[in-house]
Amino acid sequence: MNICIIGLGYIGLPTAAMFATHGHNVLGIDVNQKVIDALNKGKIIIEEPNLEETVNTAVKNGSLRAAMEPEESDAFIICVPTPIKPDKTADLTYVEEGIRKILPYLKKGNIIILESTSPPGTTRDFIGSILKEAGFVPGEDVYLAYCPERVLPGRILIELKENSRVVGGINEESAHVVKKLYESFVRGEIYISEATTAEMCKLMENTYRDVNIALANELAMLCEKMGVNAWDVIKYANKHPRVNLHMPGPGVGGHCIAVDPWFIVEKQPERAKIINLARNTNDGMPHYVFEKIKDLTKNVEGKIKVCILGITYKPNVDDMRESPVIELIHLLNEQGGFETVVVDNHVNFEGSKERDVYTAAKDAHLLVLAVNHNEFKELDIPRLKNIMKCPVVFDTRNYWAADAFEKNGMEYHLLGWGRNKS
Repeated sequence: MNICIIGLGYIGLPTAAMFATHGHNVLGIDVNQKVIDALNKGKIIIEEPNLEETVNTAVKNGSLRAAMEPEESDAFIICVPTPIKPDKTADLTYVEEGIRKILPYLKKGNIIILESTSPPGTTRDFIGSILKEAGFVPGEDVYLAYCPERVLPGRILIELKENSRVVGGINEESAHVVKKLYESFVRGEIYISEATTAEMCKLMENTYRDVNIALANELAMLCEKMGVNAWDVIKYANKHPRVNLHMPGPGVGGHCIAVDPWFIVEKQPERAKIINLARNTNDGMPHYVFEKIKDLTKNVEGKIKVCILGITYKPNVDDMRESPVIELIHLLNEQGGFETVVVDNHVNFEGSKERDVYTAAKDAHLLVLAVNHNEFKELDIPRLKNIMKCPVVFDTRNYWAADAFEKNGMEYHLLGWGRNKS
């Protein structure tokens, strides 16, 4: 089958690679010329295990290529971003542009699939109305369905194949046609549903996690007030057979968990009270960490140097989308009186020019572990003690052992532990 995929980002590109290595001819469309040029050479510009090898294989076989403009195809898959606007509503600009981009190439019998995470009703109402305006009856002239991914960065290729999926069709026939297409590489169960149910399912999968992270963050703040170690509470509470508390941190990032719940709030603001509160709790964590940093450095005179380890939204990836650490850095820089130095070898961030932890930490008044990348696990603590102006560390991820710092004369603080551990 000839497949055209609109959007070659963190989901579109791996999806294109999977279809292209499982018997289909795939044309990937993107607005970024660098992405197109890289793909046509068998290269990628994002960080994801085994993806470049898979792309290279497909390109060499002639089953995968990229361009700026679509072509007539049997199936069109929309994998574009759905950002959040300042008013916390969904920005469907890219989805609309993606659909309108394929209209000149559509013909009866084509398959149209939306993978982009979207508010309930997007497939049936938003896309459906655009297709009708163009003279196509969804479910009759063209098959239309929503089929979201369920993948974890760092394991995308594995989980695209192994995880179960939900196909929400505009009608039952659309759902079955799309299910058959994905069965070419998906080994997990593929469930049939209707479009809006599938959209709500995708949103609730991430909302569930967001709400539970908010509960963990609230627990951390409560424990700091009560002089309790939240991480011990979580560890022992999770020994209960029906309890699975999540982990606190400096906030929630990524294009899914930090965004998707707002799409539900947008549709039902009067009813989605728990979801709204959870989102505001997690969005407020960078400010909470900022206040902790201010408190830990309150006795420093003059310019305060803060060395921040990690800026991506999660460990061991190069994805900075919605990263709470970016907001934390913004707060520090906006405050004045702070000099921030960021170390993250996974990205080329403007403020992360320094790649060496020890060079960055030299003369620092505080070392903040913001993202628990593997490379930050084992540090030369005596060396840090000697080069920092104030030997103080703040661990927001419970990644380091307190004793390792304390026995070397460093002051260790942990988000969610309500006492000074030095």
